[in-house]
Amino acid sequence: MVRIRVLVVDDHRIFAESLAAALAAEPDVDVSAAGSGPAALRCLERAISEGRRYDVLLVDADLGSTASALQSGRAAVSVQEGNADGLVDGISLVAGVRSGQPSVRTVVLAEKDDPRRAALALQAGASGWVAKDCSLSRLLTVIRGVLRDETHLPPALLTGVLRELTAARKHRTESERLVESLTPREREVLRCMVAGLGRKAVAERLFLSPHTVRTHMQNVLGKLGVHSTLAAVALARRAGVGPVDLAGDVVERGGQLA
Repeated sequence: MVRIRVLVVDDHRIFAESLAAALAAEPDVDVSAAGSGPAALRCLERAISEGRRYDVLLVDADLGSTASALQSGRAAVSVQEGNADGLVDGISLVAGVRSGQPSVRTVVLAEKDDPRRAALALQAGASGWVAKDCSLSRLLTVIRGVLRDETHLPPALLTGVLRELTAARKHRTESERLVESLTPREREVLRCMVAGLGRKAVAERLFLSPHTVRTHMQNVLGKLGVHSTLAAVALARRAGVGPVDLAGDVVERGGQLA
């Protein structure tokens, strides 16, 4: 029997453990759970080193917004805890995994249907968008389907997602022109921003001072004509700017929640 290795990435601990336990009951599924983006990256890196790569990531669309809500307690399926200094949102994690480990399929789990965010997830490299309250049989169908290179979206989202993707293509040319105005160093900083890295993490990665990184980030925002990191990342994605490879920088720190 060919077994499917699944990693659930969700900072709602009860949901992550419950879903992982339900999937683990399937005879052809091996499952683990991670409570943050950085923890997921550590799991991916460790799996590579052990010769047992993951096949599918199930990623919370709202990853990173509730990391402080992780509580201690025994887990039926252990959830690996992340580093609060390096939060990675769900769509950035999808993009990072797609860049660093393109063979891994990602499916985004969402509380509600959102055509714009679903379109962003697909552009980042996701193979599917599924409601968190879908049935287990539906989720298993999606997991097996994406491994056959299928793309899965709820029918009610299809029209909205196509509209968003069409609009995104219209904006792409202008976005590309703005990105081309950046210096090579500023583009490198922008790629770090796309990967979800904060100022301190960017400084460590590029061997720069936090003050210098702050200046570069301000220059990036100014040249792109936006006022926030989120807006800069959205524009960068429209222009086809990918994230830096986070998986290659993962350092194992252990960290099971007791």
